[in-house]
Amino acid sequence: MDRYLRPTAFIDADHARVRELAETAAAGAADPTEKAVRLYYAVRDGLRYDPYGIDFSDEGFTASAIIARGKGYCVAKATVLAAGARALGIPARLGFADVRNHLATPRLREQMGTDVFYYHGYTELQLDGRWVKATPAFNIELCQRFGVKPLEFDGRQDSIFHPLDAEGRHHMEYLHDRGTRDDVPLDELREAMARLYPHMRGPVEGDFHAEAGRR
Repeated sequence: MDRYLRPTAFIDADHARVRELAETAAAGAADPTEKAVRLYYAVRDGLRYDPYGIDFSDEGFTASAIIARGKGYCVAKATVLAAGARALGIPARLGFADVRNHLATPRLREQMGTDVFYYHGYTELQLDGRWVKATPAFNIELCQRFGVKPLEFDGRQDSIFHPLDAEGRHHMEYLHDRGTRDDVPLDELREAMARLYPHMRGPVEGDFHAEAGRR
C-alpha cells in the first residue's frame, strides 16, 4: 500500500499547495472517510472542469500546477484528488476507462471527431479496507448548465458516472476499463491522444462553460 501513499512526479502530494488544499478541505473531519468526502467536494467544485485547454507538459500535469490553474479535465482533477488524499494519509490511485459522453459541446465533438472520451480519469481511494471509486470531474455549476445532476460521493459507494441527466436522457456510458495506475501515465496519454484524436492539433479554442448545454 505504500506506493499509493508516496508522492510521485505528478501526484506531488508533498507540495505545499496540495497540502494546503487537502488540509483546508478536511479541517475538523473525524475520520478518513469524512476527510475523503470533504476533499472530493473541494476538488469537484473548487476546480472548474475544462477539456479545452489541456496542458500536456510534464510541469502542467502535476497536481500542484493544476491547483494553481484552478481548472482541468477529468484526469487532471482526478490527479488532484489523488494527491490531496495521499497528503492526508489516504491511499489513492488513478483509474482510467473509455466512455461515451453524450453531453459534450458541439465544438468539442467536432474537434475530437467522436463522442468517445478515451482514458477518462477517476480516482480510487482506499477507505475502510476497500477501494472506492470517485469522479470529481464535473463541478456543480457545469452540471447545472448541462442539466445534469451533480455526481455525489459518500466515501462508501462507487461514484463514477451519471447514467441519465436530469431530464432522463443518456449522459455517459462506460465502454472499456483501462485499469489503475499509481501515477499519471503521461507518455501513454500523449500517445493515445495523438493516435485517437488525430484532428486535434493542440488546445481547443473557446469557453467550455459558456458553451455547456448548447445542442
